[in-house]
This record gives sequence, C-alpha cells and structure tokens, in this order.
Amino acid sequence: MTSAHQRLGERIRVFRGTRGGRRPRPARARGDRAIVLTCSDYLALAEHPAITEAMITSLRAAEPPAPATGPCLPDDHPQVVLGEGFARHLGAQAGVLCSSGWTANTGLLQVVAGPDVPVYLDVLAHMSLWEGARAAGAEAAGFRHNDLDHLRRRIEVGGSGVIGVDAVYSTDGSVSPLPDLVEMAEEHGCLLVVDESHSIGTHGDRGEGMVAALGLTGRVDFRTASLAKALPGRAGLIACDRPGFADYFTHTALPAAFGSTLLPHEVAGLAAALKIVRREGWRRSRLRDVTARLRDGLAGLGYRLVESDTQIIALEAGSESEATLMRDALVGRDIFSAALFPPAASVGRTLVRLSAHAGLSGGDVRRILTACEELRPQTAAAV
Repeated sequence: MTSAHQRLGERIRVFRGTRGGRRPRPARARGDRAIVLTCSDYLALAEHPAITEAMITSLRAAEPPAPATGPCLPDDHPQVVLGEGFARHLGAQAGVLCSSGWTANTGLLQVVAGPDVPVYLDVLAHMSLWEGARAAGAEAAGFRHNDLDHLRRRIEVGGSGVIGVDAVYSTDGSVSPLPDLVEMAEEHGCLLVVDESHSIGTHGDRGEGMVAALGLTGRVDFRTASLAKALPGRAGLIACDRPGFADYFTHTALPAAFGSTLLPHEVAGLAAALKIVRREGWRRSRLRDVTARLRDGLAGLGYRLVESDTQIIALEAGSESEATLMRDALVGRDIFSAALFPPAASVGRTLVRLSAHAGLSGGDVRRILTACEELRPQTAAAV
C-alpha cells in the first residue's frame, strides 16, 4: 500500500514537472524600477502618508482598546463604528467588519444558507463562497460563468435559495451581469450575495462599488468585500439593508463568534483609507486611463484578452507551461505578472494576469507594451 508520504511526494513531483513551480525567478537588475502587476492596490494607496500616520498614531496610543471577540464589542467600539461608516459609504443600512474577506463570505453563507437552502454559485465565484456553502451544509450548485439561462434551470430544479457572484471576477476581470441577476433573484425569491472585493474603491463616483454605480442599491441583499484590495488593509465587510444584522451575525457566524477582532491600528488605517477613497477621485480616473491604454495596446499586439474593461487584464494562454513562459519572460524585464492555474483559474484554463493600478506612469505603460511587443514572436503560439 502506498504511504501518505509517498503520495505527497508524487503530487509535489508532478506539480513541479508540469508547472515548474509557481514562484517567478528573481528579477535581474536592469537599472529600471520593477513594475509590479501582481497586487490589488488598484488606487496606489498602500504607502499613502495619511494612512501610515493614522496607524502610527493608533500604535502610540497610551491605552489602546483590549482585543475582544465580536459579540463582546460595545456599540461605540471603533470597529463597530467603522463598519457602520462603510455601510453608509455603500448606501446600506447595516455593515459589519470581519477579520478578512474570506471570513466575511464563509460566515455570511453559514448563517443565510443551510441543508434546506441551496446555494447557486457562478463557477468563477470566489472560493470563500463555495467554502461558506459547505460550512452551511447547503447543496452548492454551480452555474456556467455569467450564464443566466443555466442559473435559471438550476433554480427551477432546486428551488429558492442563495445566489452568489462576484461583481468583478479576480481570475480574469470579467464583470457580472448584475441588473439581470437582480431581476432573476427577485423573480425566484432568492437572496443575492455580491462580492465587491474588486469593485469597491474602483467603481462609482466615490468608490461605492459596482452595485451602487449601477443604481442597484437596495435590490442586492448582501454585499461583501475583502478590504485588502483597493483599500490597503486586512479586513472583510458585509453590508445589507437589514437593521440588526450586524449583531445577529457576530453572535451566530462561527468566524465572528470565535475569531479575533481587528487590531486598533488596522481600524485606524482603514478609516483613513476610506476618507481618501471618497475624496481623491483622480485615482479612479487615472486607473481607468492606464487600464484602457494597456488593454488597447495589448489587443493591438494580437494578444487574446478576456473581454472586459476592468483593471484586471487577463491574457489567455494555451497551457500552464506557456503561461509560465510568458510570466518569466516578463520577470526578466523586471515586470511582474501572475500566471494562473487551477484552482486559481478554472479547470482546463490558464491565464497571464496583469493587475493595473493608479501608480503606473505613462513610461511604465510604454515599457510594459514594449516588452510585450518584443516577446510577441516567442509567445505567439502561447498567448
């Protein structure tokens, strides 16, 4: 009988043989600064001095609040107050902060679904939504990406339940058809959960997210987000229009009831970041500009792009080795992209993903496009 040690060793060997490892080689020194297109700091806020100062001030406070679990937080606790602030930003009535976007999604699904409440998930929906359905003991029925006819057939068989989608899908930057999803959820009596991790901060006049930008506020039951993307923090968010939900969630969702709360300096940093997101609209404008230039330039070079207009730019690759080839060739020019394989990408699909951000200069954009033009002959069969 094959031992567990042998099975693990074989899996690692196969992984290294087919993918060559996931980590890119270190960049070679070329005199140019590295261009990082692998993070989700879309508004280039991670090093904003106002955020840094807010966190430092909190760390230097003489008597910071003692850590506590969610059910023990008073109404005037900074984390509770900030959750309400995020709700107002999104145009919602209630908001609760969690330790991460993962715990927000898993905790939410745990309390709204169950063995008698099926969960219908887009196949590209974030894995935390799938894990939440599993934790709830619910039947998770996947439907083809953005295929509403397939979703309708699923609901007709399984009955009313919870529909879970991403506003912007992190894998390939594609956008969910939210207006049609809202109508379908209303028609079939389903709860609609929209993960806005990659649209809060980047979409809407003041970064309110895609639901608000489309005028759907009040018609989406729950909005969730990781606040570690356009907002450079470590937290998750749930917003809805059900008064009392925050208290109910913190007492019944396992991640909230048994997990730790945010640290004071994390709350202070997120509060400062939210003010900047609302105030500095030029960052969204800049992001749209560099995204359009990159998309148009790459398409003009003949690269196959996933259709979208979001800041997540995905190039279709033929195989895992070909995606790795493209990634490593860019690393050789101090340009860092991400090669995505299953489970980060769907089965049978590989991508090279570039995450645009407002910190890219005009020179950076030209340098990226020049590198991709130079690499095109050797990647023509791959990407």
